[in-house]
Amino acid sequence: MIPFDYQPITRMVFGPGKIASLGSLATELGGRRAMVVSDAGVIAAGHAARGLESLTAAGLETVLYQGVHENPSTEDVERGTAFAREFAPDILVGLGGGSSMDCAKGVNFLLTNGGRMQDYWGVGKAKLPMLPMIAVPTTSGTGSESQSFALISDAQTHAKMACGDKKAAFKVAILDPVLTLTQPPRVTALTGIDAISHALESHVTTKRNAASQAFSREAWRLLARGFTQVLRQPGDLEARGDMQLGACLAGLAIENSMLGATHALANPLTAEYGIAHGQAIGLMLPHVLRFNGLVMSDQYAQLLEAVVGIPGLPPPSSGVAGLADFVGGLVNAANLPTRLRDCHVAQERLPKLAEFAAKQWTGTFNPRPVGPTELLALYEQAF
Repeated sequence: MIPFDYQPITRMVFGPGKIASLGSLATELGGRRAMVVSDAGVIAAGHAARGLESLTAAGLETVLYQGVHENPSTEDVERGTAFAREFAPDILVGLGGGSSMDCAKGVNFLLTNGGRMQDYWGVGKAKLPMLPMIAVPTTSGTGSESQSFALISDAQTHAKMACGDKKAAFKVAILDPVLTLTQPPRVTALTGIDAISHALESHVTTKRNAASQAFSREAWRLLARGFTQVLRQPGDLEARGDMQLGACLAGLAIENSMLGATHALANPLTAEYGIAHGQAIGLMLPHVLRFNGLVMSDQYAQLLEAVVGIPGLPPPSSGVAGLADFVGGLVNAANLPTRLRDCHVAQERLPKLAEFAAKQWTGTFNPRPVGPTELLALYEQAF
């Protein structure tokens, strides 16, 4: 029996067209001045305008901050905070992918508690209350909408900082699968693989518990069912709903369980080579599954059982190898590379990457202990 303390924080509002409720939900939270944090792609797709329209119709004064980049940095957050200080919002809206949502959290940290983003690296560093926030995800990947962590890269060192505090959790997450229909195929693939890794890793970490595993298993079932379908039929709204809800539930699993070695290995590939996060995850995930399978075979068997008989999916082989091969097939279906050498990673750099990976916080929750030696072996298997 593993004790746990599950604290539901984020209200989830799910369904097609639910972005129209943004204004009324913001009003329920006492919002009068809303700052929407978004990025150029989401704005070009018209989603930010829909959010602003709903807020304005509900009587809120609004402003749009659009200085968010992929893998938001401390510079993105600092610019957003300066922007926020001029407008003085009483509610923040993260409207977009994980980058927009994480940037909104970062702005909230600095706006309400001051200092630099580096001051909040870790857990529970915010001492003062923070503004209420609403998340409107337009991708199905990070699960940031259901987590209290912001992932922000240090603009100087490129280290990806996990800044967590329960006060930084969104009060409401609006899950509108219609917003994900405009994702380019590559974004669908990259975010989908990331979400899948969240479900798989959170299921076996050293912090896993009954609540987190319930979220992990259902997230995995939804994501495995929806992923190949949205690749084949991007306009399938039901499959898009599976992906968005699955990503959100995987985020809840992370909140209660954390992640493992796959993310520890992926972060250096992004920092050192600019490899997109979802692509880095796809490179390493099957190898980590095999590595952890020596101690997690029963847990992985539960995940295999969850996907047996899903229409449109080939029946997976049994055992840990079956799960790893099944996931490798999903990576292939997404047309993502499966070897480090194909991403121009230099073999002689692998030891340094392994040292970098060994310093990543997520690796400390892996079910099998990992240090530079084990992580180097995993890089070599993926090379």
